[in-house]
Parts: sequence; structure tokens; C-alpha cells
Amino acid sequence: MARTSTTGRKGHSTALLILDMLSEYRFPGADKVLRHTRTAARAIARLKRRVGSTVPVIYVNDTGGVWESDQREFVKRCCRDDAKGSDVSRLLAPEEGDYFMFKPMHSGFYETPLLALLNKLRVQRLILTGMTAHQCVLFTAVDAYVREFKVIIPPDCLGGGTAEETRHALFIFKNALKARVVASKSLRV
Repeated sequence: MARTSTTGRKGHSTALLILDMLSEYRFPGADKVLRHTRTAARAIARLKRRVGSTVPVIYVNDTGGVWESDQREFVKRCCRDDAKGSDVSRLLAPEEGDYFMFKPMHSGFYETPLLALLNKLRVQRLILTGMTAHQCVLFTAVDAYVREFKVIIPPDCLGGGTAEETRHALFIFKNALKARVVASKSLRV
């Protein structure tokens, strides 16, 4: 887990999680996902600008199949001009003070230091953003719920393969996980 600064925003009850938005988009169906993800990326960037100075921002990201310990090198690779989705990666690249960690599977909690970090920061509520709504965001939300975090989902900050998959995920967020589903513009932390 990397943090670009040791100065902290400790003790905040809310954290913003950005899941899997940094990518070279080299997976099956990436073009379709990327089309839907660009709109979400702009909404996430606006939300991060609005709340990022008051709550911890935590990136939890797939490795794209290439495990490395250097998160900065990974971000550079995703932001290169020739990388597919580099516009999204550049828009959402971590800044000083943000946290960043890799995850091996769908959930941001699975075999990552996320829970330890959230406990250290005394976080109780998670704003979940990223891609894909019906997989990684959903699996992370389920794991957050069973760990008794309050979950907030801004639907405009979710990328996905199809609108139907996102609708299904929103139904589960709202009805099974009791998440607060609210547009990012209306979100107050």
C-alpha cells in the first residue's frame, strides 16, 4: 500500500474508494466498458475534487495481470499516450496524500490491507466508485456491508459493461446491502 505523503487526514468517518479506474484496458470487453467508464470517470474526478481534501481517497486497483510493487510505475504505464484508456487514467491519477493498493480479485477487501487502513483511519462510511458496477464495486460493497461499514453509492460514478448490469447492481446495493444510493452532486460528507 503506497501513500504519497505522510501528512494525514486521520479520523474521518468517511472515505472515498476508487476501484479499478486506472487500467490499460487489456481485458475481454474492454472497449465497451471503457465507453461507459469515461462518463463515470468525469463524475469521480468532480467528486474527488469536492471531497478529497476532507476525506481519505483510497485507490484499490486490479493489476492488469502484471504484479509489481511499484504503484507509481503502474500509474505511469496506464497514463502513457499509447495506453488504451489513458484519458481516464490521467484524469484520475492519484495525487499526493492519496492511498493506493493492488487487489488480486474482485473485492477491494480480499487479501489487501484495506480493512487495516480503514480501521486505522477510523472510517465508518465508504463512498464506493469505479468499475465495474456489477463485479468489483458490487463485491467490494458486499464485503463492506458484512464488515458493518455504511455504504454510499453515487450511480453516476459507476462504470460498467451495460446499463442493465449497472441497474441490477444498483438494485442489490439499495435493497440487499441497504446502501445509500445518491447522485454525486447531492452527496454531502
